[in-house]
Amino acid sequence: MAIPGRRALKQGALSWISRRRLVTLVLGAVLLAYILVSLQDRGYRAGSTSSSSRWADYTLEAAAAAVARDGRIVVCAVSFPYLAFLVNWLISIASHGHHDKVLVIAEDYEMLNYVNEFWPGHAVLVPPALPLATAQRFGSQGFFNFTSRRPQHLLKLLELGYSVLYNDVDMVWMSDPFPLFTGDHDIYFTDDMTAIKPLDHSHSLPPPGKKGRTYICSCMIFLRPTPGAKLVLQKWIEELQQQPWSPKAKANDQPAFNWALNKTSNKVDMYLLPQASFPSGGLYFKNETWRRLPQNQNKLTIIHNNYITGFDKKIKRFHDTGLWLIDDAHVNTLPDFNLVKHYLDTQPQL
Repeated sequence: MAIPGRRALKQGALSWISRRRLVTLVLGAVLLAYILVSLQDRGYRAGSTSSSSRWADYTLEAAAAAVARDGRIVVCAVSFPYLAFLVNWLISIASHGHHDKVLVIAEDYEMLNYVNEFWPGHAVLVPPALPLATAQRFGSQGFFNFTSRRPQHLLKLLELGYSVLYNDVDMVWMSDPFPLFTGDHDIYFTDDMTAIKPLDHSHSLPPPGKKGRTYICSCMIFLRPTPGAKLVLQKWIEELQQQPWSPKAKANDQPAFNWALNKTSNKVDMYLLPQASFPSGGLYFKNETWRRLPQNQNKLTIIHNNYITGFDKKIKRFHDTGLWLIDDAHVNTLPDFNLVKHYLDTQPQL
């Protein structure tokens, strides 16, 4: 025998539960929508690998206009696995007051979003994005794909009318380099050789080496927006197209850059920067006697951590020579720099 009122009570309870569930679902949907919108506003998305970032339509032209100061831009091209090197490089630049003109050309959406989350407008991605992977080893096809895009980026910036200082991020600024870009030359570069030059060495393009070309570093270049500088970059692009990577050749962008310099030297005003100010890694890190000479210590401007391969080995070498600047002592001397501070707060020390 049914108890009077039980069915009505049961229906009432179910109705109340249904209403509560509905309210919960609605609130959950609202909360989820809020979170997704918030993440999109901050430039992230699931996996951070698609072009749905709010910065996906940010152009090189817009980015250059945003960061240029007095017609100058400091540029690097970097992928997310090199984030630690980017931060170390930025700390050294900020110490000399030039970080406001830095433009990070991100090679993947992870780097694009990370930089612009904490330093809005200072990163841009020029499609297509490279697939996120571990740091590419020198000589690999991935390394070639990464570096071979460099002259295209630089040429576009020159065509927009800017003077550009390009750096790889495995560098550290010891002093302000801009006073050393004297005169009105088209292109300024550094010799990658380890042989010691006299302090008053020639600033002309060195003679070709055993392979029929020079050995100029393609990782530290200052360019003015002149026809001569554009000609070098156009020739560099052509040389890369003629010397693609293969398992046998294992090309990188530097030989093509040197062929471009050699083949345009009679049409372009070139300037070799002083070795004592811009030593190669093969000289600075491997010749302790040269490194400790007082006259060289006083002239150091930018140090390049090359002549060594491997992410961990580069970091150890920086540590051993006091050039791994990612620590509180250095950061506390900098102006407010949210990108650096966030990295230090969230990333393990290397």
